[in-house]
Amino acid sequence: MDNQKLKIGIILGSTRPNRVSPQVGDWVKGIADKRGDADYEIVDIAKFNLPFLGDPNGMEQVTNWSKKLANLDGFVFIVAEYNHSITGALKNALDLARDEWNNKAAGIVSYGSTGGARAAEHLRGICGELMIADVRVHPTLNLFTDFENYSVFKPAALHVDNINAMLSQVVSWSKALKSLR
Repeated sequence: MDNQKLKIGIILGSTRPNRVSPQVGDWVKGIADKRGDADYEIVDIAKFNLPFLGDPNGMEQVTNWSKKLANLDGFVFIVAEYNHSITGALKNALDLARDEWNNKAAGIVSYGSTGGARAAEHLRGICGELMIADVRVHPTLNLFTDFENYSVFKPAALHVDNINAMLSQVVSWSKALKSLR
């Protein structure tokens, strides 16, 4: 088996102006980097300038997106809840690739007024269709208690244990699933 470190992408699932996903993603990456068990990187879908699925323009961006995903062994989705689901930008990014997602593991860190739980549940169904094995531990961040004025991320200390538990599951599942690819 390959002894190379796993590559885990921390995918920022929001593209709107003034989004908080970069704050959450940086916090997760800071915790992850201390572990030393994989190489973690922020993957910001906003930077890929992805076209809508079916748009004949933007094939270069879709190719770059596909290459990035193919180079990763697993994922941590940073998921904002919009209208009781995931963002349209994240759904589009998921739909623009197929094989690149297959047989990889993912953790979900969600946020919203109910901790983003409804968005995470929708994402789990999509992951199943894309053959992404989502792990059980699911840290939820509440807009009322983990964000100041709904915009400045100030997570409660108790979340660190959940993040580490989720990352442990993502790493172990990613190792196991690597043999299928």
